[in-house]
Amino acid sequence: MNEPIGKIHYALSEQPLTKLGLTNYWGYNPIGWFCPDPRLSSQPDDPTATRAEFRAMVDTLHGAGFEVVLDVVYNHSAEAGELGPTLSLRGLDNALYYRLRPDDRSRCLDWTGCGNTLNFDHPEVVQLVLDSLRHWVDAMGVDGFRFDLAPILGRSSARGSFEPDSPLLIALGQDPILARAKLIAEPWDLGPMGYQLGRFPDRWMEWNDHFRDDMRRFWLRAGPSPGRGDFARCLAGSSDRFQHGRRTPSSSINFITAHDGFTLTDLVSYAHKHNLANGEANRDGHAYDFSTNCGVEGPSQDAMIVARRARLRRALIACSLVAQGTPMLLAGDELGNSQAGNNNAYCQDNPTAWLDWSLVDREFLEFVRACVELRRTQPELRRDLWLGDVEGDDDGQLVQWRRPDGAAMTLDDWHDLARHGLAVRLGYPVDSLVLLLFNADPDSIEFSLPAVAWTLLLASDRD
Repeated sequence: MNEPIGKIHYALSEQPLTKLGLTNYWGYNPIGWFCPDPRLSSQPDDPTATRAEFRAMVDTLHGAGFEVVLDVVYNHSAEAGELGPTLSLRGLDNALYYRLRPDDRSRCLDWTGCGNTLNFDHPEVVQLVLDSLRHWVDAMGVDGFRFDLAPILGRSSARGSFEPDSPLLIALGQDPILARAKLIAEPWDLGPMGYQLGRFPDRWMEWNDHFRDDMRRFWLRAGPSPGRGDFARCLAGSSDRFQHGRRTPSSSINFITAHDGFTLTDLVSYAHKHNLANGEANRDGHAYDFSTNCGVEGPSQDAMIVARRARLRRALIACSLVAQGTPMLLAGDELGNSQAGNNNAYCQDNPTAWLDWSLVDREFLEFVRACVELRRTQPELRRDLWLGDVEGDDDGQLVQWRRPDGAAMTLDDWHDLARHGLAVRLGYPVDSLVLLLFNADPDSIEFSLPAVAWTLLLASDRD
């Protein structure tokens, strides 16, 4: 899947941004959860035309075989903190719609980093979100939602703890209109025990940042190496997080990059964020991207650096598309898009964050297409069943993990952080086998292949 399209709800820019002459380009500051933002329309002064254009877009994408998943923000509103503007909910009933600090009811609890937090203790707030979601599915035809800071939706207790059986999450599982909608969680927020990866109900999918970080550290050598054991666990669907209840590997949304953070090109071109244009003295944005500049910060004409960056991009994209789970690609990564090292371009409504299709890296685009085609044509890469850590040569086994010399991986091999070569054979019977070879070491490694006739379908090490 591509990253969910559009922060489509009517949104406003934060006051500090407007004072700097900037706008919230991502639309992550909503005030109207039932209407498309007219700024996205060709007829912004006509609400009926805006709605019709959105519905026409959905119908066109459906006609081309695409599903439409919206990126939605129900955790906070554009009214910001207690000193923010009174625009809607605050004027209706501030204490009902927002969580307030127990020690000072005049102030908002800020578990979102945006000044306020919607109050899912109250059934009216739950009803607001359900009615909005039903509208987008029933009237506008969308197929699902990715929820920003999704643990907020499950914080309904007096203590604010996350509960998978909270009223809103239960209702989402039972509502007849929403039953067919895809539900995707960004499983962290700034509330108590804010990291909730793997704890959402069975039908949910979740952004898996463990996959993101372990893949980056394994290939880019940025930060402590995760080792072949953690790398293999990510390839196999992250069973440590998702193998419980009725969940399957597809619950894990596997991604290397997303809208917040470096693009793929910048991930291998910058060791540090460069966010000065955001007006916050480079304090904003993630400080631990596990990135590398391959020797030079930013663009380079050095042929060796350019080649290394290209190999790393190919390896990371290939891993995301051969791993068990649901792969997600950031729009523009397939083109070679760069944001000049800005890893938080939410306020850059300018060429920094725009996609320039004239600058497409055609060789890399063709490689990404080849990876997608490989996944499409090889059922073993899309099997939504848990793989076991199997050793031995029994041809009836679905997965075999091997050292480069062909021997089965031992416990010591899994914990050996000095070596980064690994082979995995997937499938049964022989005519459906897929063999994946990985080498994140700087030097070449010879692999001993099982005694079967193999056909090379994809190689990420070739320029």
